Amino acid sequence: MLGTVLLLLALGKTACPSPASVASRRAEALKKLLEVFGMEDPPAPPTHFKQPPQYMVDLFNTVANADGVTKNPDILKGNTVRSFLDKTHSEEMRFLFVLSSVAKNEKILTAELHLFRLWPRVTDGPKRHHFCQVSVYQVLEKDKADTPEGKKLLAARLVSLQTSGWEVFAITPAVRDWTKDESSNQGLLVTVQGLGGSPLDPPLLQFASGQGHHESKKPMLVLFTDDGRRGASLPTASFPGGSHMPGTTPSLGRSRSTRSLDRLQPCQRHPLSVDFEEIGWSGWIISPRGYNAFHCKGSCPFPLGENMRPTNHATVQSIINALKLSEGVSSPCCVPDKLYSINLLYFDDDENVVLKQYDDMVAGSCGCH
Repeated sequence: MLGTVLLLLALGKTACPSPASVASRRAEALKKLLEVFGMEDPPAPPTHFKQPPQYMVDLFNTVANADGVTKNPDILKGNTVRSFLDKTHSEEMRFLFVLSSVAKNEKILTAELHLFRLWPRVTDGPKRHHFCQVSVYQVLEKDKADTPEGKKLLAARLVSLQTSGWEVFAITPAVRDWTKDESSNQGLLVTVQGLGGSPLDPPLLQFASGQGHHESKKPMLVLFTDDGRRGASLPTASFPGGSHMPGTTPSLGRSRSTRSLDRLQPCQRHPLSVDFEEIGWSGWIISPRGYNAFHCKGSCPFPLGENMRPTNHATVQSIINALKLSEGVSSPCCVPDKLYSINLLYFDDDENVVLKQYDDMVAGSCGCH
């Protein structure tokens, strides 16, 4: 994956290339980079300014540092988190989420309905309720949602009437049905009742709807999935390079003497800044704006010290090369020996916000192999 990044940044390296050649190589490099990110084409930027759901922003900041590098690989079960806003825009407690952007190869792990609980209405009289029962149903038949055969219970629990805030309900079975058969998606129904299922008139508890409430409080479906894509190595728990992305970018148009001097330097890690705005992706990527991929450069001279982090195979190869015991055996190469994952928070083609984790995107350390 790092090789694709290096290819893109090296476009200006060829001496006096024609404009057509540069455009062709850039298009090829961008296509390969999109493949790394699991896309055929870059998503179109939102048609107007959109604020991403705060839940998704907070999740990104929990999982990743400012450069998008994974801080703790154990937080997410899979490698993808998708958010969907309600499409009904109704005051009624009926919700519909369009899941057409979920790929067929994505394994559904967990699905959650996020509803913002408004402050309860003030009631007159001596009888005060402290709790009510909230039930979430999968609608089986749109025209019969109020009948027992027209819906299936997904979750039910008591909710306090003394506070406001987010309530989260597990709805995984419904989403699995919808992703298998898109036509079965008739939405969700939420009911509020008194203890024991007694009716409340008027309802004491209300949830923010898709209409008439602030964008940050709109009903949302959060879907945790895994697309099965894995790198050559597992990400580690912490990133030693820190959260700040160095501003230096390696110069690609250097003299021959400078490149020769580089080869004499011992194997070590160097900065490699990736700027999504420069690539042309800043319109749909929310965070990070770029990251430091790092790259490995330098010589692996005999004898290899422990600071070179050599493998046993590299040590033997270095000895064979130094003693000229076999023709055509070169010295070991300076390559990444630890790789980290990065996370992207972005808008997809349907303007839903997605958090996705990509393995093997940052060179954590270098060694002679």
